[in-house]
Amino acid sequence: MSILSQIEQWPSENAVCVVIDGQGSVVDQHGDTSRVYALASVTKLLSAYTFLVALEEEAISLDEPAGPEGSTVHHLLAHTAGYDFDSETIRYAVGTKRGYSNTGFEKLAEHLEAQTGISMADYAREAVFEPLGMTQTEIAGSCAKDGKSTAADLAKFASELLSPTIVAKETLDNATHVHFENLAGILPGYGRQNPNDWGLGFEIRSTKNPHWTGASHPASTFGHFGQSGTFLWVDPEHRLACVTLTDKNFGQWAVDAWAPFNEQVLRSLTA
Repeated sequence: MSILSQIEQWPSENAVCVVIDGQGSVVDQHGDTSRVYALASVTKLLSAYTFLVALEEEAISLDEPAGPEGSTVHHLLAHTAGYDFDSETIRYAVGTKRGYSNTGFEKLAEHLEAQTGISMADYAREAVFEPLGMTQTEIAGSCAKDGKSTAADLAKFASELLSPTIVAKETLDNATHVHFENLAGILPGYGRQNPNDWGLGFEIRSTKNPHWTGASHPASTFGHFGQSGTFLWVDPEHRLACVTLTDKNFGQWAVDAWAPFNEQVLRSLTA
């Protein structure tokens, strides 16, 4: 029996998991890959990739002012602009802490639209979803939390994160390395981390403890999880990625289940 079948024991009515290798092939899967799920903050991965395309197209640049005074696109992408989690309240001076923020991403979407005249939803569709054949994916609202997709579509996206075709490999490599090093902050659901490492919209595992990935995951592992009970991780060292979607909101059940599950998935494929 597949290790992935463990998701049936989770307290969700529906759950699906797909594991992808570096060749873009599905290594294993369990559940209905065509069912549409709310992504919550996994939406940020789709948005971050859209912003990377916009950076390569020079529609925006990292050093452009955006957000609060003294902040740039760079700060917003790396969660260092000082915004509160879900409001325009400024909690920290720019660049001093890792203040994970939905608002920061929403400000990026506003900035992109102001610079291009194209909505975030349309830019993402044209720049990312259509080229990858992600026909069941959309950002319907906030670019921080209102994405919807299927495991089949996100498997295509995960394959892109392992072997980029839409952006240059160097662009993605840069985005998935730490920006603004040695900043402490709160990882939602897992408490204070020092450092709370992040790239350009991608959470980086680094030395975080506790964490939602497995104990054996390399420090270079990157991805995101969402409050709707979703996660996507990419292990660039072992050339593996995992997409998991549920309809049970994140809670203690996920803290208890995800790390051991991801550890077993990784060990089963790298033993």
